[in-house]
Amino acid sequence: MKNRKARGFVMMLMLVLPFLESCKKYEDGPLISLQSRKERVANTWKVDNYKINGTDYTSLVTGYEETFTKEGSYSYDWGLLDGSGTWSFQNKDEEIQLTGSDGHSSRLLVITKLEKDQFWYYYMENNDKYEMHLVTK
Repeated sequence: MKNRKARGFVMMLMLVLPFLESCKKYEDGPLISLQSRKERVANTWKVDNYKINGTDYTSLVTGYEETFTKEGSYSYDWGLLDGSGTWSFQNKDEEIQLTGSDGHSSRLLVITKLEKDQFWYYYMENNDKYEMHLVTK
């Protein structure tokens, strides 16, 4: 009897898991998180990987950091270059709209992974794709 129940449970999991996988919000996960999306974004992040059109340029952005707060503030720091502004989710939380403090500069980030300690996104500028893989500082 126990063996029959175990087989039934395994069969049910095999049927349900493919549907759960399709419910993921972001291309690279996670499937389930106990933290809200806003709580996961709110952090100070450093660059783990940076690519432009698939070519790795990580070594060029050493020391670059981005900070997001729960209240919607955004800042970046890269030595002599820094800036700030605001951020907000867009398109059912699949994108983040950044707006500079001067009100003129903005950028739309497309989120591909958002976990407690990893934040991946890309943005388009002209015809170029910029990919950022950030990790917690």
